[in-house]
Amino acid sequence: MLYVRFPLSLRNVEELLHERSIDVSHETVQYWWHRFGPLFANEIRRRKIKGMKSSHWQCHLDEVFVKIDGERHDLWRAVDHEGEVLGSFVTKIRDKKAALKFLRKAMRKHGRPEGIVTDRPRSCGMTLKKMATADRHRYRR
Repeated sequence: MLYVRFPLSLRNVEELLHERSIDVSHETVQYWWHRFGPLFANEIRRRKIKGMKSSHWQCHLDEVFVKIDGERHDLWRAVDHEGEVLGSFVTKIRDKKAALKFLRKAMRKHGRPEGIVTDRPRSCGMTLKKMATADRHRYRR
């Protein structure tokens, strides 16, 4: 479990295990990492989401315009209070329907936040009123 928590190379893990009288090669450690690493990562993610659903946390919604193949698109992002991106959504049209789809998807996965912080996009304000979360809405510049 040491190689999952700390950024060690495969050879460092091999040496650590050798000090504990476990004789394995770095190829074996790499095989373990590819086999069990995604399972550990999914379990950590699942526990974090479960903790967020039961605690008080704040969500920051951000809307950015990006160019993809020369066309302007909207990129919606939801970021938690620790700065981790909870979800992102790209759409061609900036409207209430796109914002509603994104917010429903994010809240279904992570639960309802204690507060939602935005930078006053109109489509987001209308969406929050429709979802009955307007009382939790705060603005920032």
